[in-house]
Amino acid sequence: MKWYNLTDIQQLETIKEESAGQPVAIFKHSTRCSISATALDRFERNWAKNQDIKDLKLYYLDLISHRDISNKIASEFEVEHESPQILLLKNGEVVYNESHYGIDFNEILSKVQ
Repeated sequence: MKWYNLTDIQQLETIKEESAGQPVAIFKHSTRCSISATALDRFERNWAKNQDIKDLKLYYLDLISHRDISNKIASEFEVEHESPQILLLKNGEVVYNESHYGIDFNEILSKVQ
């Protein structure tokens, strides 16, 4: 599993372009929230158990450090800000958006395949 750090608003354009060729996920994480830590851990454990999701590119956003990027994601992709939150993009569009304990790895997997 390889996370790409999302640290610059300009990366959102790159992410949209990348999502035309492969699915891309953005995981918005609050480093101050135990629910966010649990959701991230669950996602990573499920990833480690599943080898069928190699085509998904993963971006990690520390939203405490980069709240401006989180706000831009909300406006750019027309989603309400949540934390933790995962967005799955294909062709520049959000095809899956979930937060907290609603993040479902199997549902993400079904959208990627």
